[in-house]
Amino acid sequence: MKLISRSSAAKALSLAAVSALVLSGCAAAPAEPTAEPVDFLACAVSDEGNWNDKSFNEAVYTGLKQAEAELGVQINALESATPEDFEPNLQASVDAGCDLIIGVGFALGDAITKISAENPELNFALVDSVSESTNVKPLLFETAEAGFLAGYASADYSTSKTLGTFGGLPFPSVTDFMTGYYYGAMQWGMDNDTEVTVLGWDPANPDGGDFMGGFAPNNPEGLAIAKTQIQAGADVILPVGGNQFTSVQSAIDELNPDAVFLGVDVDVAAGNPDLAKYILTSIEKRMTIATFDVIKGLVDGAAFDATPYVGTLANKGVGITAFTDFSSKVSSGLADKLVELEAGIIDGTYKPKG
Repeated sequence: MKLISRSSAAKALSLAAVSALVLSGCAAAPAEPTAEPVDFLACAVSDEGNWNDKSFNEAVYTGLKQAEAELGVQINALESATPEDFEPNLQASVDAGCDLIIGVGFALGDAITKISAENPELNFALVDSVSESTNVKPLLFETAEAGFLAGYASADYSTSKTLGTFGGLPFPSVTDFMTGYYYGAMQWGMDNDTEVTVLGWDPANPDGGDFMGGFAPNNPEGLAIAKTQIQAGADVILPVGGNQFTSVQSAIDELNPDAVFLGVDVDVAAGNPDLAKYILTSIEKRMTIATFDVIKGLVDGAAFDATPYVGTLANKGVGITAFTDFSSKVSSGLADKLVELEAGIIDGTYKPKG
């Protein structure tokens, strides 16, 4: 499929029209680009929320801004206040003459499928979901790989050797985190001849998993699950359901101030310094890297194709963050062991999905 490009003048006119018609915005004032401008318009439509959510949306937006600064592209980023905004925002991006339109999150899957089918000559990307459309490139992440490292570290850190996890809904993009976490914890148990329990998820019994039924921030159901798991002995919790951090913090403060939790998608401690003392590490989908790399390939002249981009430990597309506030509290040999495990996951010695 050819890379579609329109004149800069046409794009400027289209963008002006979109600005007048669509009540959407960017997270921050544009940084001053450092690269020579190129005739390429990179666009993104957010998942429900805004571009400065310190999570999923912001990671993609940061990749757009990096491409603007380093590659010289123009960008157009439209926020979706509700799911009803997905389709109009995608259509507005089409009307703006975008060379690449990125949908941020699996929730945009149906809207992307519809709009991409109506515009087969245009190029799309979809974060966190597969697609059968020939003009949609999935941006996927092997979070089970990074989850395995986080699960191992969590079991090593835990005093009770009981861990907990819960999700929003049982989608693969959620359960992959939990599965890697589970098998990493089990690996620590085998390595240390110690029984480790993981509450809330067992890949062999997916129907018995703990899920909130949605992804609303600080869901009361998430608070209830976190409390139940802590009361059952869990002193490390992995919530995979959007921003549940205040809920888990509240459960920890109330029931076990020595417990900790893990962030997901981005470096949650860096984005929320007030929570850093609660966060052992975060399991990152490095969506900023994926966004930038896909745009760069097209700007550099690569032909668009729908082959999925897959972020892995090998290409640094997933990983875990530094222990930061807990660097003096984890065991002395843990860092070296995690390096060994990462190499073993990459070469196939360890199986993060069992």
